[in-house]
Amino acid sequence: MAKIMIVEDDPKIAKLLQGHLEKYGYLVTITEDFDHILDLFTKIDPGLVLLDVNLPSYDGYYWCRQIRKISTCPILFISARSGEMDQVMALENGADDFITKPFHYEVVMAKIRSQLRRAYGEYAPKIEERTVELKGLTLYMERMEAEKGDNIISLTKKEAILLETLMKQSPRVVSRETILEKLWDDQSFVDENTLNVNVTRVRKKLQGLGIDDAIETVRGAGYRLVSNWLEAR
Repeated sequence: MAKIMIVEDDPKIAKLLQGHLEKYGYLVTITEDFDHILDLFTKIDPGLVLLDVNLPSYDGYYWCRQIRKISTCPILFISARSGEMDQVMALENGADDFITKPFHYEVVMAKIRSQLRRAYGEYAPKIEERTVELKGLTLYMERMEAEKGDNIISLTKKEAILLETLMKQSPRVVSRETILEKLWDDQSFVDENTLNVNVTRVRKKLQGLGIDDAIETVRGAGYRLVSNWLEAR
């Protein structure tokens, strides 16, 4: 079943939603840190998000825009606001639907099932899958998976983009600036160590395919993917 992320600062409502969703077999994660919502989203990679408008620090419209920069998963607003402009704002900021509180659980469930069908099921648009191949290693961008032989690994969106960039340029060096530009819209707010962390994560993921030390750090230049896994056969 799909993973659902609940972003609701009323713990009672969040718990009630979680309990009802889990009865239908969904895997549910409740947000507790409202300053790092995008980090949690990237970590769990949910299939759908239930998002409140009134949140600490930044409102739901802001977080909806941030999620839309990296994902097209369905986003449903659940809010006590019932004005037309609130619903317009939600849709214009990237939401797929707007549910007003108080709500009936069966209505919420029906809307969730509808959005999941449209995004992933029988109503989902049939598009040609984008793949990148390099000497036995295949990256599936829409699935965010990489495959080599009988082994498959799952990737986050940023990990998939990073690996795609390195695979397409291999064995050439890709500059840090080029990778930062592909992974983040505004490089000025990206900590220097953040890219290193993402590279380390991809290295560890590749180890799951039996690929060791394929991503080389070229000091003062950037990173390079070397297809050394052929030599190890």
